[in-house]
Amino acid sequence: MDAEPRTPLHLAVYDQMADWQYGHAVAHVRAGIGPHGAGSRRVLTVGFTGAPVTTAGGLTVLPDLALPQLKPSASAMLVLPGAPEWDTSPEMMAPLASAAGIFLDAGIPVAAVGDATAGLAREGLLDHRDHTGTREKLLATGYAGAHRYRSEPAVTDTDLVTAGPTAAVEFAREVLARLDAHTSRTLDAWYRLHALHDRSARLTLADEG
Repeated sequence: MDAEPRTPLHLAVYDQMADWQYGHAVAHVRAGIGPHGAGSRRVLTVGFTGAPVTTAGGLTVLPDLALPQLKPSASAMLVLPGAPEWDTSPEMMAPLASAAGIFLDAGIPVAAVGDATAGLAREGLLDHRDHTGTREKLLATGYAGAHRYRSEPAVTDTDLVTAGPTAAVEFAREVLARLDAHTSRTLDAWYRLHALHDRSARLTLADEG
């Protein structure tokens, strides 16, 4: 009998989203880790509507579903990449921040990177959770969570993962860890390979697979 499919991860997509921030995370969630693809699961994209979007790198993405169709019960995690609109058009991005709050209330993890963390700050979601991001942009929101800011590349507090705009590998490691599909030994080897270019980590990943 085939194993029951894993619940998919949902990646929010919108114009000018920062390709480099989420690439490691979604690629290794979808493909899994190591030569045998351990821990792989589907990645589905969700847009404000079903209309295509264009990323910062010029890639056209056709969403798998529109935001009103997104249900926490059918998701393993919601990932929010950075984009200029989180700062320049916060009202436009607010529905995604609201969705993040609904996910967290339902006990489903949310992962935000770069400018997306400011959107969560405006929604009040960082007021009582440890987090990181671009400190100046977070403070500019006027949020009440400055005392929970941590000067780290990436931070996990229960169901919330946050990361700074240049911490793509650290963000991916936290996402993979929160999905709870890998041992700490596997995640350490994965990080050593992709962040530190330690080729010996391949042997560990092969053993774990």
